[in-house]
Amino acid sequence: MIRSVVRGIGSALPRRIMTNKDFEALVDTSDEWIVQRTGIRQRHIAGDDETTASLGEAAARAALDHAGLQPDDIDVIVLATSTPNNTFPATAVEIQNRLGIHHGFAFDLQAVCSGFVYAITMADLHLRGGLGKRALVIGSETFSRILDWTDRTTCVLFGDGAGAVVLEAAEGEGSLSDRGILASALRSDGAQKDKLYVDGGPSTTGTVGHLRMQGREVFKHAVGMITDVIEDVFSRTNITSDEIDWFVPHQANKRIIDASAKKLGIAEEKVVVTVDLHGNTSAASVPLALAHAVREGKIKRGDLVLLEAMGGGFTWGAVLLRW
Repeated sequence: MIRSVVRGIGSALPRRIMTNKDFEALVDTSDEWIVQRTGIRQRHIAGDDETTASLGEAAARAALDHAGLQPDDIDVIVLATSTPNNTFPATAVEIQNRLGIHHGFAFDLQAVCSGFVYAITMADLHLRGGLGKRALVIGSETFSRILDWTDRTTCVLFGDGAGAVVLEAAEGEGSLSDRGILASALRSDGAQKDKLYVDGGPSTTGTVGHLRMQGREVFKHAVGMITDVIEDVFSRTNITSDEIDWFVPHQANKRIIDASAKKLGIAEEKVVVTVDLHGNTSAASVPLALAHAVREGKIKRGDLVLLEAMGGGFTWGAVLLRW
């Protein structure tokens, strides 16, 4: 059986760090209020010379270095983003060009905060289908560009950054001891669109627009949706929460992370949390957390790792993989 194995991982963050204290001069908020409700203490904000493409390129190069590979070794690039450099072409092809790759194919995937989970699943399908040997899967966002900086309920939550993994098609035995992606589950429900969206777009307003969110409604749906897809991958692999080595959730809100882990019976010490450092970086959230855990020596070869995310749409999904 062909498995998509993680060969390397990398990340990139903008130079500027914005702390909760910095927001006190912008909106009616406080460090205590933000930390208590979200767990966020700081986030990175892109400068004028930092874009979704430049951050994505930097994360991709770091992942290639970690894998010991060159750009020409890549056949497929899947970029998860909701903040592309241009309406078209896909920012993935800009990253492809920046890397000096002139073969294979590259495309963007838009599933908001679930983007990386969707993208790694799509890349897995392409590799197992024989359309390439190796794929770069990138989550890169500059959400600061679409924030309403007068709305204290949203502007304090989000940050910018990028994370990337190199996937390689490899022969596996078809057992749960194989390295690579073991199972994925994806969902969406467009009836929930008005709970988390951007109020602009080329076909409607002709503008970029700003992010709008009904925070309580998102929170209300989050834990149930997250556990739904995780229980799906558990049932299809006969894996239990006790067997998970690391749980890497979307970093949106510490309360949601804690409640999800508790409902699933995943021990606190197995949960990777970086929301305090990065805020919500949408599609970059999961790979940034993954890269952080690998750098800290937590996630090691052979570990069973569970990824999950939920985002606007609503979209949500989970991936189970052996590192």
